[in-house]
Amino acid sequence: MSMRVFLLLFFLTLTGCQSDQTQEKPSQSQTASTEQTDQQPQPPVSETSERDESVESNNQDDPAPQAASEEPAVEEAAVASETQNVGEEPITAEGNSPAGTTGSDWATFLGPGGNSKSAEKGALTKWPEGGLRIVWQKPLGTSYGIGSVSKGRYYQFDRTKETVHLDCLDAKTGNRIWQFRYHSDYEDIFGYDGGPRSSPLVDENRIYLLGVEGLLQCLETETGKLIWKVDTAKEFGVVQNFFGAGSTPVIEGDLVIAMVGGSPEESQTLAPGDLEQVTGNGTGVVAFDKRTGKVRYRISDELASYATPVLATIDKRRWCFAFARGGLIGFDPVLGKIDFHYPWRARSLESVNASTPIVIGNEVFISETYGPGSSLLKVQPGKAEVVWSDDPRKREKAMLAHWNTPIYHDGYLYGCSGRHTENADLRCIEWKTGKVMWSVPRTTRLSLMYVDQHFISLGEFGDLLMFKANPEKFEPTTHHIYRATATKGIPAGVTPPQLLKYPCWAAPILSHGLLYVRGSDRLLCLELVPPKS
Repeated sequence: MSMRVFLLLFFLTLTGCQSDQTQEKPSQSQTASTEQTDQQPQPPVSETSERDESVESNNQDDPAPQAASEEPAVEEAAVASETQNVGEEPITAEGNSPAGTTGSDWATFLGPGGNSKSAEKGALTKWPEGGLRIVWQKPLGTSYGIGSVSKGRYYQFDRTKETVHLDCLDAKTGNRIWQFRYHSDYEDIFGYDGGPRSSPLVDENRIYLLGVEGLLQCLETETGKLIWKVDTAKEFGVVQNFFGAGSTPVIEGDLVIAMVGGSPEESQTLAPGDLEQVTGNGTGVVAFDKRTGKVRYRISDELASYATPVLATIDKRRWCFAFARGGLIGFDPVLGKIDFHYPWRARSLESVNASTPIVIGNEVFISETYGPGSSLLKVQPGKAEVVWSDDPRKREKAMLAHWNTPIYHDGYLYGCSGRHTENADLRCIEWKTGKVMWSVPRTTRLSLMYVDQHFISLGEFGDLLMFKANPEKFEPTTHHIYRATATKGIPAGVTPPQLLKYPCWAAPILSHGLLYVRGSDRLLCLELVPPKS
């Protein structure tokens, strides 16, 4: 098949899948009845004396942990009755082979290297007609983020009605081990879903969550017991921004570093989202003791963005780069000392910075999609120098990354460029110059993950595509759109519904050969690296 024919068929298929979908909010009532009707019974709820937090465990011989609280038990009981049946059990494939036996963990946002790249080998680059084998799948609550995988467990952070829940699942089967819950009444200013935007962060025997309402919590990975929590919005005076807290914290030694962006009292009376009038109070970035939650340092008057901070070692010194609302902060993550602040934001009020910085050697790449585009900096203690930047006077930019993070490979960046569905494209640019090597127009917005000399692309309408890491040309190898396999209740001639529905805004992740992808209301676990016989 020629390249032209492949692209024509692919984008005709993609156009068809877009017309099938509407921007509906995920509903917990949308079950997997079209795929398989057998549901496993829910385990009993074991309650804590904490008003907002509770843990449900599948081990009935090991009661759920008790959390200390001064709140009245009667209020806690009301919350427990509300969340008696939060979430559903997974649908596991029959004849399950021993998938997920080799490889590495993916314990935080963008994986072990913070760059959305996997070191695993043996990935299938030519998929069968039915796509990669579905190992298991699970209906989801409201959220936008993908989960994390550590020590055989998959952690998914969701919301159902006014209950936010972290589900700890067996990574190979999807069976629930325990569930942690708390109450949230967060409402999005622009009407987007009120579930979590960030991913769980696993470090040793603890897991850290930053909810959309700003609640930072530390739990035990084994049981889901709450160790400590900090309401960052209340503690630091955060004025609600457009989409809530959406940046995943990072771990540096005994510190957990989070983008907070608090404000002084005079800003508290301003309307939510009136960010042009909001000022900072020195808590743009806050470092907490990861074991106790105590504040170790706070820096910058910047407001928070949606980009996750990045840690790196440059010339034997540790660095952290936080792409905040107004620009890039470079600082020492151990001491909390700022080296530089590089302004980089569009002038419009509604503009946001959401793409994570990329660090290669002593250079840092940042990109946004509302105006200035991209810039490459050379950093050293105390300053940053511009290697190249998009010309603000020109409409064409090297890269306009929105909420996706481009991926560096062998001197080039691959990523999605464009703010809107209709004008987004997939492209490759040269790292050192920003020169566009190739571009595939109108792909819709998409997110990438790299593995074994290939990229896996998840389009926002649920299409999965694999292409080679080739700076000379776009070289796709395979693609698939997952649909319901059972046809009960579907009229003859009607195309079965897609399993991955819009918006699919989280990049795929890979751990121990298993590829995890999600849409608005469903998570699929796929076998990308078959087990060796």
